[in-house]
Amino acid sequence: MSRAAQVADSILKAIDEGRLQPGARVASIREAARQFGVSKNTIIDAYDRLTAMGYLEARRGSGFFVTQPRSLKVVEKTEYVSEAVDTVSLLREQLAGRFSVRAGDGRVPSSWTAGLELARRLRQRGGIQNDEVEIEYGQPQGYPALRELIAQTLAERSVHVSASQLLMTFGANHALDLIIRHFVAPGDAVLVESPGYYPLFGKLRLARARLVGVTRQQDGPDLDQLEDHIRQHRPRLFFLQPNAHNPTGTSMSLSKMHRLVNIANRHGVILIEDDIFADILPRATPRLAALDGLERVIYLGSFSKTMSTGLRCGFIAGSESLIKVLTDIKMLTVVNSSALTEMLVHDLMLRGRYRRHLKQLRDRISKATAVAMQELSTTGVVDIQGPGGGLYLWARLPQGMDAVSLARRASQHGIFIAPGPLFSLSQDEGSERAMRVNIAYAADHRLLNFLARECG
Repeated sequence: MSRAAQVADSILKAIDEGRLQPGARVASIREAARQFGVSKNTIIDAYDRLTAMGYLEARRGSGFFVTQPRSLKVVEKTEYVSEAVDTVSLLREQLAGRFSVRAGDGRVPSSWTAGLELARRLRQRGGIQNDEVEIEYGQPQGYPALRELIAQTLAERSVHVSASQLLMTFGANHALDLIIRHFVAPGDAVLVESPGYYPLFGKLRLARARLVGVTRQQDGPDLDQLEDHIRQHRPRLFFLQPNAHNPTGTSMSLSKMHRLVNIANRHGVILIEDDIFADILPRATPRLAALDGLERVIYLGSFSKTMSTGLRCGFIAGSESLIKVLTDIKMLTVVNSSALTEMLVHDLMLRGRYRRHLKQLRDRISKATAVAMQELSTTGVVDIQGPGGGLYLWARLPQGMDAVSLARRASQHGIFIAPGPLFSLSQDEGSERAMRVNIAYAADHRLLNFLARECG
């Protein structure tokens, strides 16, 4: 490192450790040169670097000061929404239905297309007990009764929100789309876990973001590497799945969660917490959103993985101001989510059927995981990670084997294998020898025999 880089790194360390607080004035150029035993030009270079990275700001006649972390409200800008305000207003009125005379509406009345017969059929097919089946679009934020029920469920996880802080979506993928549309501009640096959720990589590349991978370890992301990336790239967002991680099946430790929240606060980074397996995890499982109180965490949930993949239903929990903006984007892009699906999910939850279903699902996952761990260990695969309570294990092949080549050979035998490189941005994690294994299919004798042959 150059002398200027060493000085800059020393000042960054003081900021990270809290010895230099936001708003504090750093030493003058002359004083810093004396403290570090370098020339004034070296200090000027170091301060210029820190200013360019966003850690210091120069105030004419006063010196250099440590910048304040960017607040969540600062990045909740809505220029593009304000440009489309007339469109949004028209959509909102068509969905909310506040006016009694609706000459400006774009649809035929529901009574013309639905009638009593369709409502009766929908109740029968969906098992919905509510007499007022929602034939209209429904409210933009989603079915109010379901949002109230989700708020009660989140309180059991120590995530305290009101129904106004929840936005219903077509599953977690739709939630990711809305967040990316709002926050990410072409060229922005975005932090993701590696290995991580590969469809997220595709969404971010579609938005022309710069993906910066943070190595996922067995107890969560590598936080030392994370801080280095934050200093170098100045990202606004970090997408992660702390619990029942896809693809490794691991869960983040509580100590790392505490440290991550502190890092996010210091550097002004927003954490996107994907918690799609929350309903099948132990009740005491820690969450970033619970530690942070949704100050710098945006929390995503879904029923699609635990209730039915055919029911595309999920939600976003965040500040009211953020939810309002994302609701407008939702209206502009998909108009609304399915009120009928949301009513069905609400009915299943309210009548206790979903809780009974979850108990059966947890038992099934627990037994399948134990069998998968035992059977896979006999095939020659090594370093089996997980289980974190979800559906996945992360297994490595013996030295000299390649997961992509293995997947190609497996396909010739009708066996689908998900190789590690598809989930990784770098080969540093050893992903070229890794594969994701779904515990539901791990004990199939055809897979086990194939792996035993290949692994010798």
